[in-house]
Amino acid sequence: MKAHVIENLTDVLDNPIPLTLRDLPVPEPGPNDILIHVSACGVCHTELDEIEGRAVPVLPVIPGHQVVGKVELAGSGVTRFKEGERVGVAWIHSACGNCGFCANDQENLCTEFKATGKDVDGGYAEYMTVSEDFAYPIPEVFTDVEAAPLLCAGAIGYRSLRLTGLKNGQRLGLTGFGGSAHLVMKIVRNLLPDTEVFVFARNAEERSFALELGAVWAGGPNQKAPVLIKSIIDTTPAWVPVMHALENLTPGGRLVINAIRKESRDLSSLMKLDYSRHIWLEKEIKSVANVTRRDVTNFLALAAKIDIRPKVMIYPFADANGAIYDLKTKKIRGAKVLKVS
Repeated sequence: MKAHVIENLTDVLDNPIPLTLRDLPVPEPGPNDILIHVSACGVCHTELDEIEGRAVPVLPVIPGHQVVGKVELAGSGVTRFKEGERVGVAWIHSACGNCGFCANDQENLCTEFKATGKDVDGGYAEYMTVSEDFAYPIPEVFTDVEAAPLLCAGAIGYRSLRLTGLKNGQRLGLTGFGGSAHLVMKIVRNLLPDTEVFVFARNAEERSFALELGAVWAGGPNQKAPVLIKSIIDTTPAWVPVMHALENLTPGGRLVINAIRKESRDLSSLMKLDYSRHIWLEKEIKSVANVTRRDVTNFLALAAKIDIRPKVMIYPFADANGAIYDLKTKKIRGAKVLKVS
């Protein structure tokens, strides 16, 4: 099979071809695994974190964790899926199932959590395997390309929104407006119709896109919103937006950071953290760590019910490096997806 592989850590700006296209053996499923013939795989900022070493992967590894395809072969113990069924794979590839976190619906915090495309091979390939317990049926209403971003950008956005504790009518802020944030906007428009959304994004195209989808205001990441905001979800790789988001919160407001890792290029900005301006008056900061299977399952059902569809930019499988480079250089409008087969 053909597969794009991370073989070495590198800076994408210095090396715009960070992935190597290889001919590899088709993986063999174990008794409880399914072999998936991949049709589409979303391109996520986490792949940049892996390639550039912020979220260090097991090398060499096939990246990609927003995977859609059909079951090519089912292991002897598989009962949930049949050959030919369409399935998806998300960031959570496995967890131990026995620890206190797993027993309390917090498998995303399990110390044995393994991430698809980071700790095990993912979907930038023609085939991949996964345990049937960590695969999801894809609602018929979505095409393969539409479904792929829902498995991470959508599911993690859904989890982030839940962690804000926001109620209908309370204001929401979004820093950055890429694959995940634009899906959060679509969720809010359906589930919290009286909530005003304020977007902070450095790219004029992102700000324009946010206004098209219903934001009441869109400005730069260092701008002051016209009003204070109850909750803000940060979807950027940088630290500066975190500082400005804290200044835009109401007393008792919550900042939810939706990022696997943060880049260190502007880490010095944290030295300017001022307690009275940024933290005081019971403001909260909460990180989002991974997703659970329940997040993915519930979000797929919700997206199908209220017809949440991502804005998608499609790349041919051969141009995976081009998609990664575009993601690095901020040429973003919605989500990016590789059309594998």
